[in-house]
Amino acid sequence: MLLGKDARYHSYDELLAQADPAIEQELAPAVWDSKYQRCQQAIEALTARLDKARPDIAVVIGDDQREMFKDDGTPAFACFTGTELVDLPPSGEALERMPKGIRAASWAAHGDRPADHVVASDLSAHIAEQLARDDFDLTVFTKQPPGRTLGHAFTFPRYRLGLPPGTPIVPVFVNTYYPPNVPSAARCYEFGRALRRAVESWPTQAKVAVIASGGLSHFVVDEELDHRVLDGIAGRDAGILGSLSRDQLRSGTSEILNWIVAAGALESLAPTVLDYVPGYRTPAGTGAGMAFARWD
Repeated sequence: MLLGKDARYHSYDELLAQADPAIEQELAPAVWDSKYQRCQQAIEALTARLDKARPDIAVVIGDDQREMFKDDGTPAFACFTGTELVDLPPSGEALERMPKGIRAASWAAHGDRPADHVVASDLSAHIAEQLARDDFDLTVFTKQPPGRTLGHAFTFPRYRLGLPPGTPIVPVFVNTYYPPNVPSAARCYEFGRALRRAVESWPTQAKVAVIASGGLSHFVVDEELDHRVLDGIAGRDAGILGSLSRDQLRSGTSEILNWIVAAGALESLAPTVLDYVPGYRTPAGTGAGMAFARWD
């Protein structure tokens, strides 16, 4: 079942029956190639900007998809205060089970061997303490559970945006996917503001980058919703971003919450939307709304 633009779940055939026939034009090979090139150029621009900034630490906001947290506990917000997290690549058998398209892109999510990702544990612990003082109930853990891996939301900046292996990260986990304890859009914006205050109060001189990954709408493209989110970011409009409903922010589209946390954390900086690419995959309108933005 797929989350439609009406914020209700539908079968593929139901979506196909009500889809705009013009979507067919989006599936032409030349259009696909053009969109692919736009995505690569936007990622290259973000990579260059991150390299130019040369941050000492990167706070990475993302959602976990049963990579670190499973049925033994899924926190609404979490912070890791140990010294490193390990990216464990999927086994050969797991890779074989993946659809070809996902398997071809897996290099951007996981390395080909276990890889350590250094964590700025002092800043992470400070953030956890300050968020608690700011009345946010944060799950804090210091050890990686056996057999669990750092998720692709947090490895993407390293493998795809070129964050140097020696630059420590602070992973901030937001449960966007798994009800019932999914925070609201308004709560996520306030969480971002509190996250900024926590970083600013850290008594250490360091240049800290904030990176959010995921989103926008998927697995059905909702251009209207995506533009509403991007307009809210560009206009630094907490009202627009905080008003998005829980029903809209489900399935993959829920990852918009990561962007909203970042928007709250970075609201004092100037946002620039580099590009928005509606990546349709089928005539039913399935696909992903791919957006690229920076704050300076």
